[in-house]
Amino acid sequence: MNQMRPRIIIAALRGGAGKTTLSVAMTVALRHQGIGVAPFKKGPDYIDAAWLARAASGPAFNLDTYLMGSERVVQSFTRHAAKDGVSIIEGNRGLYDGVNSEGEFSTAELAKLLAAPVILVVDCDKVTRTAAAMVLGCKALDPAVNIQGVILSRVNGSRHASVIRRSIEESTGLPVYGVVPRLPDLPFVQRHLGLIPPEEHDHVRQALEKAGKIARDYLDISGLLAVARSAHPWKVGAFPKPAKARTSSAGTVTIGMIKDAAFQFYYQENIEALTDRGARVISINALEDKVLPPVDALYIGGGFPETQAGQLARNESFRLSVKEAAEKGLPIYAECGGFIYLGESLQIDDQHYPMAGALPVTFSLEKKPQGHGYTTLTVDHENPYFPVGTTLSGHEFHYCRILSQREENTYTAFSVRKGTGINGHREGLCRKNILAGFTHLHALGTPGWAGAIIDRARQYRNENQIFEDNIHINRRF
Repeated sequence: MNQMRPRIIIAALRGGAGKTTLSVAMTVALRHQGIGVAPFKKGPDYIDAAWLARAASGPAFNLDTYLMGSERVVQSFTRHAAKDGVSIIEGNRGLYDGVNSEGEFSTAELAKLLAAPVILVVDCDKVTRTAAAMVLGCKALDPAVNIQGVILSRVNGSRHASVIRRSIEESTGLPVYGVVPRLPDLPFVQRHLGLIPPEEHDHVRQALEKAGKIARDYLDISGLLAVARSAHPWKVGAFPKPAKARTSSAGTVTIGMIKDAAFQFYYQENIEALTDRGARVISINALEDKVLPPVDALYIGGGFPETQAGQLARNESFRLSVKEAAEKGLPIYAECGGFIYLGESLQIDDQHYPMAGALPVTFSLEKKPQGHGYTTLTVDHENPYFPVGTTLSGHEFHYCRILSQREENTYTAFSVRKGTGINGHREGLCRKNILAGFTHLHALGTPGWAGAIIDRARQYRNENQIFEDNIHINRRF
């Protein structure tokens, strides 16, 4: 069955060209017109997806053929794409930038996979007709990529805009759907290699309003909407929505997810993978909650614990409750920032901030990235969640490194085939029912992940129930 699924990819010639600002701006503008938007982010980025989600007032999803594989990307898009509104897909890096010279896993490859028209954002700083040459090159490099138009960014005045627009339209035949001048006060602020997450932004609503004003003032929204609606009908039905597991309320496990200003890096599909299988997922705040609530397992995602280190350290009662639960065997799965939080301390410059202390490791925040890019891991040691022999595809981006580590019944479960991990060779530190590392995994690319956490959670709950029953019996006699 074919359905009209209007969709559009916002791509660029390079990273940092303004794709996020313009994708968010378009999302806000369409919603102001009463048109629903399903936002997607190409690649593993969490922060851009978070801003798109805020703009759409709904979840944003990642589409990454390296992490998920082409078939599961199609499956996820089929499940989440807008039926009556528009799907806006923000690309990453340059249009053809992938992991090799063939551009494998690039935005261009995703555009072909989804049969989605592409709008190319062109940074016009210090160029005129050369911009037309760059666009023409993108159009000619792979004619199967359906480039439908251009948005000019960082334009320096009306004359500059006129020359570039005319050069592009005459040389490439592509229309210009927006001319955005150099703006002194952008709505989103850069930090490291990305934007400041909305969870740390002081004025989220004002930033979104400013983005919407950019769309109203400088973008041809009706023209962009027509491009999205020109996409070929989408074949649906081949990948049905996963059925929920049938469990009684007594059989439902509760998985705690620490989600606050320090820990906000979660793929929406990971949460869906848990709830699709019958788990109850609750949000926990490590900055404000006094103790860890009763849960059957704990999931701590990535984020920026370094920006909240003082508050995390001051919340001693919560830290101690996490450590106590870990000692009792609570299943804990942690990625990057979550890994750091489970350690004993985080050193930032000359300050040492105590963390949960569930792992005998200390961390140091460095000035440069210690790991950045896709990872490939092989499971070569028994652990709580993955069978030996499993290959895992993930992503890492961290400025922290391990400063010191004591053995104390810890071991690593993965060998690193691609990436950095803990030390360039090993990844996935285990102790009791903890598995923690710098690598982020996507549930659609690691189908056994959600089921393994739920199984371990159920086992932990049942063992605790038996223990409590025995105590009750002993008290009676």
